[in-house]
Amino acid sequence: MPGSWAASEALRVRPGVERPLEGSWSDGAIIPGPARCLLDGFDPAGRLLLFSWRNRARGLAVSSLATGVGTRSACGLIRFRVLSGLLSEGSVMVRLARPASLIRAATQHAERVYAVAQGAAPAPDTEELSSSWQRSTNSVDPVDSRAPRILTPGELKDSREPLGNLVSTAQEELDRLYKVVREAGYTILFCDTAGVAIEHRGQGMEASEFEYWGTWLGGVWAEEIEGTNGIGTCIAEERPVTVHRTQHFRSRHMNLSCSGAPIFGVDGRLLAVLDVSAIDPQRSESAHALTGALTVNAARAIEERFFREHFRHYWVIAIASPGEDASGTLLAVDGDQRMVGANRVARRSLLLDDRALQAGVSLWTIFERDVELFRRKDRADIAARLVIAGSRESHSALVTPPIQPFADWRNAADAALHARPRLDVMGALGTMAPAPQAHGGLSPAAMRRVREYVDAHLGVSIDLAMLARVAGVSIHHFARGFKQSAGVTPHHFLTQKRIERAQDLLGNTDLSLSEIALAVGFSDQSHLARHFRQMLGVTPGRFRWAQR
Repeated sequence: MPGSWAASEALRVRPGVERPLEGSWSDGAIIPGPARCLLDGFDPAGRLLLFSWRNRARGLAVSSLATGVGTRSACGLIRFRVLSGLLSEGSVMVRLARPASLIRAATQHAERVYAVAQGAAPAPDTEELSSSWQRSTNSVDPVDSRAPRILTPGELKDSREPLGNLVSTAQEELDRLYKVVREAGYTILFCDTAGVAIEHRGQGMEASEFEYWGTWLGGVWAEEIEGTNGIGTCIAEERPVTVHRTQHFRSRHMNLSCSGAPIFGVDGRLLAVLDVSAIDPQRSESAHALTGALTVNAARAIEERFFREHFRHYWVIAIASPGEDASGTLLAVDGDQRMVGANRVARRSLLLDDRALQAGVSLWTIFERDVELFRRKDRADIAARLVIAGSRESHSALVTPPIQPFADWRNAADAALHARPRLDVMGALGTMAPAPQAHGGLSPAAMRRVREYVDAHLGVSIDLAMLARVAGVSIHHFARGFKQSAGVTPHHFLTQKRIERAQDLLGNTDLSLSEIALAVGFSDQSHLARHFRQMLGVTPGRFRWAQR
């Protein structure tokens, strides 16, 4: 006779049901009442599973529900939780197979987490997230089995109101993304910077499952509360983050796969996070990786649409990015060609800040003057090539005239068309002209001083202003001249030098990865791992192993 099983708590029922089902049952017992139930637990292989049963046949033997559960006592009892259900006439026979130990799986994961947090070399698939694991140990218990918090309707309303305009802007992109990922079992969460899901897309019939896991409207996914996850870690590091199954900090989340992408506001600051999540113990990392790119593209489209809506009464210039992985540049310009707005990419690449934009810096301090571009009378987008001032380097650009007065409220369709994203089609305008190497650039002496300074100060923060002072030129002249002389941007050159130094330390010293990261000027180990893999195609850990 199979062993006994016990239920840990009452069945939570939907509105309209008079009383909950509660009690305990043995294997093979008849459970009266439920016409629908949802069980969670571990299968015999130790994989956490969800089962949703919707049959209404009386006396049905459900032997396929191999489920396990929270904890296992010394006498062999296994606790399981019925998360939702409906009572009706009839009964169902439920046979439960004995699962592997939840405690063992959770403990093993916690041991790996704590080892990395204390400085041990992480596995290759967790190198980029090791800093997040270290941060999470300050406030999160990896074996804590409590479900993520779901806000009350009142709390959710308070969180949602400040981002009401952004949520409205995002609707079209959220719907488009959900059509792509819905059939694969994903849910979409649109979160504020506190990690609260203020908007979502998901199958309503599976709401109980998603609510249990916290991947639903009102779920709170801040890193300091839930540990490493696609939403909270994206907020903490302000970059796209994919966290697959055991890369999560908490053992409870070991079967979640999530990808989060940041959305920055018109002031360049983090405004929200778009996340795509699934609950599937069989989903491979390579299969889930496809959703990461989709999430990033949707987040960039939302960000661009929000920028264009905000500056709809100004000229908006979209400039193609030189790299496929980088977002494009967006500038807002008034009728006198003064820059009044710039997205995060523009602020970083063109060294613009709030002070410069408020002062109304002329567009022609950066690009060669072409005032005829802004004298055209048609309302259609204008394809152009903007030439960097003082050089022959040009960039593909798309210039959108201001929306016609009152058109944004007279015709909503025209306003939506005017704000549609364009950066994703910039490649069709032609590639960026290569920078000429025979003209301009920094003098050989200036380049030598810059290289020597970089080599001597790799372990500290180095900014453009400092390098420009070393070269003896202005910041704008330095940025243009350095690329003409070196063929790459100063930022790329600096990163390349840091990776080269890291390679040397990995092969010739026994320093830990975190020590090497700090020694070559990266903020932490995951920062090093991310750039190392982007440049060399392998992680620092694998590179070190290959050198030994």
